Amino acid sequence: MDYLKDLKYHFKPKKGWMNDPNGLVFFDGYFHAFYQHCPNREQPWDGEYMHWGHARTKDYLTWEELPVALTPELPYENQGCWSGTAIVKDDTLYLFYASVTERDGEIYRRQTVSVAYSKDGIHFEKYEKNPVIPEFPADGSADFRDPAVFLDNGKYYCVIASGRPEIHKGRLLIYESDNLLDWEYKGIMYELDGANVAECPSIVRSGDKMLVAMSALTPDSHFFEVGVGSFENGVFRREYAYNFDRGPDHYAGQAYNDDKGRPIIMSWIPGWSYSRFAKRSIGCLSLPREMILEDGKVLAYPIKELQYLLKDTDEAVTMTDDGFTVKRGKGDITHIGKVDDIKILRDEYILEIFVNGGEINYTVIL
Repeated sequence: MDYLKDLKYHFKPKKGWMNDPNGLVFFDGYFHAFYQHCPNREQPWDGEYMHWGHARTKDYLTWEELPVALTPELPYENQGCWSGTAIVKDDTLYLFYASVTERDGEIYRRQTVSVAYSKDGIHFEKYEKNPVIPEFPADGSADFRDPAVFLDNGKYYCVIASGRPEIHKGRLLIYESDNLLDWEYKGIMYELDGANVAECPSIVRSGDKMLVAMSALTPDSHFFEVGVGSFENGVFRREYAYNFDRGPDHYAGQAYNDDKGRPIIMSWIPGWSYSRFAKRSIGCLSLPREMILEDGKVLAYPIKELQYLLKDTDEAVTMTDDGFTVKRGKGDITHIGKVDDIKILRDEYILEIFVNGGEINYTVIL
């Protein structure tokens, strides 16, 4: 498989490592995607800390790669500008990110929340009083990162991924603000049993329901889910959750409401296990998928504008009596279950497979 080929439909930077999508947002006529990035290295942690890469598009296919948005150049972020989200207020684009630094030269990394802002959506200025959230509360731990900021009923909220690994509780902690700069801790928004720490949350609306997308680290693995429920008084009450992507190469999905109000999710392809699998980084962003609530499940299907790219078959996919098998270099994967409909998008070495109208997705690197 030629992993050096240019992708036609998925965004990836021209050079350098990329991982988690950050700050998916519609601003000034463009859809903006930020992402974790080492602009001068093809592998993570290879002498360069995380930056925020930046690209924009009007059709999700033709991408304009923009200058790096955030560079770890100040003392409170000297170990990297890690994952976060974006929000628009008063015609200004705000980026919230995990600012990471060493504490007194120790190995321990202090994780805080900082903000940068821009009037043109390209050049960003960091807030002079960063970090805006300088310490984790007693409900959290040193794992305190990936701020997700959203507006609900006239209040701004910042949800931060954390956890208590000693009791196997992944937690989303919530703060409240009137101005995006001064934050008050409100408590535990949501708690996930069996996980050491939560990661990469994002919050969107679908009708009267709140959707909380999050990844989580367990003692021996990781997973991704979208929870559906209600939000009141700073607490998310989950009614059900669904892991719609069963493929091996899907992680750190981030959701946002687009300019049409649709709940859209994009993720990172591939997982960390590929970081030294190819000569250069092969990470990219998934296609945007609209999330649809149906019969207690979260369906995820490419947005209407891109559905013309879907095919019924692919040479790497073999249908069986009870599902299908995908032939791939790092080991075949097999789906067991009823397949009433299957649609496939191939982009060189990447497959995105949608089963039964998006009930199950498989994101696969061949």
